[in-house]
Amino acid sequence: MWGKTAERDNETVDTTRASVPRPYEGSAPPAAFGQPKPLIALVGKTMRLQGEIYSDEELYLDGEVEGSLEVSQRLTIGPNGKIKANVKAKELVVKGKIQGNVESAGRIVIMNGASIVGDVKTAGIVIENGAFFKGGIDILRTEVKQPEASGVLAATAGSPTA
Repeated sequence: MWGKTAERDNETVDTTRASVPRPYEGSAPPAAFGQPKPLIALVGKTMRLQGEIYSDEELYLDGEVEGSLEVSQRLTIGPNGKIKANVKAKELVVKGKIQGNVESAGRIVIMNGASIVGDVKTAGIVIENGAFFKGGIDILRTEVKQPEASGVLAATAGSPTA
């Protein structure tokens, strides 16, 4: 009764005190306070799309696509996903099958059981054990800007020394 404790969600709670809501401890307030959640578009496993597909939203694709596919955010190919298209995405996670060339400004992750047959251009790639990949890999470099020479150094660099 008095001084009892109960375990809830891996923490010990003193039941003698009135429960007081704690402030949100995350890095941003929850979306319940009028802020929209990030949208994730979904193509289900029974859907078949043909043509050119563009998306500015994160996309989870578990159906079939034939044509071209361009996503400005993360693209996840689900385990039932079958893509016969050239694919371009900011970040790509593959759990299904892609037949076509793939390009990613970020990284590409090919999960266990997934396959890509085609050439890949990316800044980084992860191929898990059990994944299948056939094609070429072109690793993109991020350019490092060299500091420009100041006007004083540029003027004296070409002058003869005395």
